[in-house]
Amino acid sequence: MTDAPETEVTDATLVSRAQAGDLAAFEALMARHERRVYALALRMLRNEHDAEDVAQQTFLSAVEGLAGFRGEASFSTWILRIATYAALKIIRKRNGLELVSLDEATDATGDGDGVPHPEYIADWRASPEQLVAHNETRQLIDAALAELDEKHRLVFLLRDVEGLSVRETAEALGLTEVNVKVRLLRARLRLRERLTREFGDPARRREPHRHDE
Repeated sequence: MTDAPETEVTDATLVSRAQAGDLAAFEALMARHERRVYALALRMLRNEHDAEDVAQQTFLSAVEGLAGFRGEASFSTWILRIATYAALKIIRKRNGLELVSLDEATDATGDGDGVPHPEYIADWRASPEQLVAHNETRQLIDAALAELDEKHRLVFLLRDVEGLSVRETAEALGLTEVNVKVRLLRARLRLRERLTREFGDPARRREPHRHDE
């Protein structure tokens, strides 16, 4: 009985082979995840050269740490965590804050994460599924993400774009789970307002309301 095509082999199987010394299996893992790692780094850093450095460092770290990978999380989650840590190092170096947590580096005060009150609210003419089908939606989302401040953008990227859990996002960014949830809500509301300006029906525009009422 022959082996299944490599495209059908699971990450777990490839990890087991790679841990046993199969270089081809590790290369298959890298090929499978390299685009996602690079895309995450690029969204976090917004610099192609830095994103390439992060991708390279991520795979070097993965080679060194693969023997200790126990599969408590998926390989995909594990490799994205490594990429996140590598990107955060660059972010902190840019700000001269290598020894300061991201939470401390981006919060001037302790009360800066209240729920925002959008200035523009309107019903969307299309369903979320229909919006995703539009070719320009991805560009609009990327542009809207670029407008978010760093602390909210990173939480949204890890939680909603990459699919990490709240706990995993908190661990990766050095935040509390409560802080992650509040920042995620803030990011989602800001993004929804930004996209509503593109997709909302002006004829059904409503006055903004306070979320705490």
